[in-house]
Amino acid sequence: MALSLDMASFPVLVVDDEQDNLDVIRFNFKKAHALHFARSGEEALAQLEALDAACIVSDQRMPGLTGLELLKAARKLRPDSVNVLLTAYADMPVLVEALNEGLVYRYVAKPFSTDELAHAIRGAIERFYLLRENRRLMEQLKAQNQYLESEVASRFEPAGIVGQAPALQAVLEQVRQVAPTPSTVLLRGESGTGKELMARSIHLSSPRAEGPFVKVNCAALAPGVLESELFGHEKGSFTGALARRMGRFELAHGGTLFLDEIGDLSMEIQVKLLRVLQEREFERVGGTETLKTDVRLVSATNKDLEAGIAAQSFREDLYYRLNVFPIFVPPLRERALDIEPLAEHFVTRFARAAGKSIGGISDGALDKLLAYPWPGNVRELENVLERAVILAKGAVLEADDLDFGRRLQTLTVTLPGSASDLPGQLEEIERRRLTEAMAKHRGRKSDVARELGVNRSTLYYRLKKLGLDTEDSA
Repeated sequence: MALSLDMASFPVLVVDDEQDNLDVIRFNFKKAHALHFARSGEEALAQLEALDAACIVSDQRMPGLTGLELLKAARKLRPDSVNVLLTAYADMPVLVEALNEGLVYRYVAKPFSTDELAHAIRGAIERFYLLRENRRLMEQLKAQNQYLESEVASRFEPAGIVGQAPALQAVLEQVRQVAPTPSTVLLRGESGTGKELMARSIHLSSPRAEGPFVKVNCAALAPGVLESELFGHEKGSFTGALARRMGRFELAHGGTLFLDEIGDLSMEIQVKLLRVLQEREFERVGGTETLKTDVRLVSATNKDLEAGIAAQSFREDLYYRLNVFPIFVPPLRERALDIEPLAEHFVTRFARAAGKSIGGISDGALDKLLAYPWPGNVRELENVLERAVILAKGAVLEADDLDFGRRLQTLTVTLPGSASDLPGQLEEIERRRLTEAMAKHRGRKSDVARELGVNRSTLYYRLKKLGLDTEDSA
């Protein structure tokens, strides 16, 4: 079955020293193909320096280089070009040898039939396309395998999202709602709250789950490096570009691309990203070939993008493209119920990795974890517990095993009481949070409950218990 290709988009170079032959081909094929002409083998080679010809149609008998000599030289410049030879000497042994070696795809006897030549050119273009597509798929597969190997080598474990706090469950409900759709998602929240894990959950719950999940940290790379990382580059496009490299948009084809710290993009990269989101196409750095992409974009930031728009450091049109379905991931201090299960999860994981038998966390250690405000969120909790497991000498993690670093004294002095007054500390944090929410929504308890991710009965109970009960407002 013939491929459905736009034949006019593939360049065809026709080489013949007789102008009459060139005129006949121009007249019969100018509407069907993108034709380029040369009157000699030398002129054809000069054109091939810049012309990525899908098909070369050459006469055999020409002054200077013969057709076969031209095609042999052209193979070094354009190894993918598929060659058709025009000849009145079809029985030549040299032609048979060229056919056997694959140098010539087909030959057309002169005087040629336009139908026969049209069939040969179409077949050559289809062959060219299949060769290029096969190479692209092989490169993509190789690059994806390399990327996946680096992912496996990391310590990421697909253990799921740990936590039961209402604020977290509200986020997970949003994830469940948006995952089956193709919509672009923007994850917002402080650093270390688990935005990447949410992005993975969206991918794994989507129709693209069998495709790749590819991530890029936009803040970790200089703009020039980031452009190459996102879009790839051609060999020789800059110093050090020793070979063609596929970018993350190509690697993520058919899957999900996660752009972390997207608020750190330079304006130049923002323009290029906007074009990809609008047109679903791009070019590699130093390349001219326009590539199509089919990715689901999930991005994340801990920055105030609205302030960036006001400061003219973030494009407003890109913001609206990214902010189709925003999800706010709450900080750990608003998910106090999650600290204990997260701590148990991390201790189990790190103890297994360290070859230690640690059966749990003491009450003293848990009290210490609950009293700390966790400015670094889940990532800080993970790091603290990794150190604690390394330092632990017993079968249970103790309070003395926990080391929060220098921040502990400066971050806990504002809390009432001492570490032993944990209930009072937690109650004061809850009172402040509820007071702020009630003031923000002018006493409308339904709005307060929605923001905090709790039902109204729970909210009424906590307000009454803390002495904050007021008349309900509509």
